[in-house]
Amino acid sequence: MTTTAPPPGPLGLVVDVVYTGRRHGEPDRSAWSDEVLTTELQALQRRRAMDAAEEAELILALAGHRPASSDPSGPGARRPGWTAGERDGGGEISDFFLAELSAVLNLGRGTASHRLGRALTWSRKLPATFAALKAGQIDERRADALADVLAHTGAEIAGQVEDALLPEARDLSVYRLRDRATALMLQLDAAAAEARRKDAERTADVHVYTSATPGRATLAADLPTDEAVECHDLVDQLARMLKADGDQRPIGQLRAHVLSTLIRRPADSGLPLIAADVRITAGLDSLTGASSAPGEVNGLPITAAHLRELLARVGVLGLTAPDGGTLAYAVTGPDGQLLATTTPAELGRLARRDCPDHPAHGIAARTDGDRTRDNADAPCSCPALGPPPPTGAYTPTDRQRAFVTTRDQRCRFPNCGQRVGWADLDHVCAHGDGGATDCSNLCCLCRSHHRLKTFAPGWRFRLDADGTLHVTTPSGVTRTTRPPGLRPPPEPGPEGPSLAEQPPPIDDPPPF
Repeated sequence: MTTTAPPPGPLGLVVDVVYTGRRHGEPDRSAWSDEVLTTELQALQRRRAMDAAEEAELILALAGHRPASSDPSGPGARRPGWTAGERDGGGEISDFFLAELSAVLNLGRGTASHRLGRALTWSRKLPATFAALKAGQIDERRADALADVLAHTGAEIAGQVEDALLPEARDLSVYRLRDRATALMLQLDAAAAEARRKDAERTADVHVYTSATPGRATLAADLPTDEAVECHDLVDQLARMLKADGDQRPIGQLRAHVLSTLIRRPADSGLPLIAADVRITAGLDSLTGASSAPGEVNGLPITAAHLRELLARVGVLGLTAPDGGTLAYAVTGPDGQLLATTTPAELGRLARRDCPDHPAHGIAARTDGDRTRDNADAPCSCPALGPPPPTGAYTPTDRQRAFVTTRDQRCRFPNCGQRVGWADLDHVCAHGDGGATDCSNLCCLCRSHHRLKTFAPGWRFRLDADGTLHVTTPSGVTRTTRPPGLRPPPEPGPEGPSLAEQPPPIDDPPPF
């Protein structure tokens, strides 16, 4: 380990001090127990959180020394679009502060802008989050995610989202916290969110970013969510076709190849025509315009207005399948738990069929001339729909797969956002150990986490009846993930349910 060199001596000699072993008094961490190592890592996370809060306070203090009033006046003196102070409701900051901050931090302007923006948002819109960060009660990345989502909304809306999500923020993965905050912000501030979406359409562009690898670059396009999902799905399908035909390149490399070929040589790509798989999730009230609750496109939240535009375009507003597509229903309970998955045809058959155990019940209409008389018996309460039945085979049935993938939507391992299209259906209690092939014992795990669960020693997985998954590490840390639609148990307050207790329009999806 090389220390920072001391300043030159009288003869201009610079000495590097090199340690080949541990410093005097440094502990031998390799001898520590799992519990001690875990405790130290968590303490380090708390210190990083407190350091991030202190950095934000220092940035704000320095920004306070650089008011906009010190900037020169006159045409062209102020950069158009600089609104850091204006948008946050406080005193304006000098147009030149970011350049200074960038130099102080020895970081790029974009990073400096992000650090300033989140400091302003924490201090002016998310005071409880800032206080939790200072106390080490929430980590930097989760506090950062809340600031990113709420930077451009009003302080009142930001405060409502903070009140709803901060109590459970530590128990949500970063991507789930970000998407929960986005969904709630869209619900509470639908008009402003829709206006920002329209503004974003005018500034959309395609960018090229240099890569850390020489000769490589990243191509990025700012697209509407539904178009981005469709593009990715088409590229993925074509890449998997190449893989199935024997191409030995990694699937990611094939996706990049397909995208490049489609853009550069669209007429002679030689690739087959395929249809994209785009999953749209929405409540009936949002489709009819009776609610501003947002919807989802493949798990990514979109505004209710955008949702109606999309569904009108693909012909789903009448709840019919679009050309070449399919339509299915997911039936959920009062707490968001998935009860059943079904198709419109199945619903129609159920509606026309009496209960097999109580055929005399139900509404049985009998026509006598022009008169119609209903059965006087009250309808029975037998459930017409439910989860698919278990199977004695190892491989789940198609109906089980549909149910579990609809329930989970992603790999259920904590902090993993891999979509179900690339996930396995895993027996939580191994089939070889007597675990049933039943929806109550199946969950989605990506191939990496499926392999971990199968082969890594010391890990424990437990699945509750409602789909809640508990994962315990070998060192004893347990993380819990709920299916995206499942809400946590309510904690009623003295004045009725809070926003946190109300059903969020989108409980989860992806990524970190």
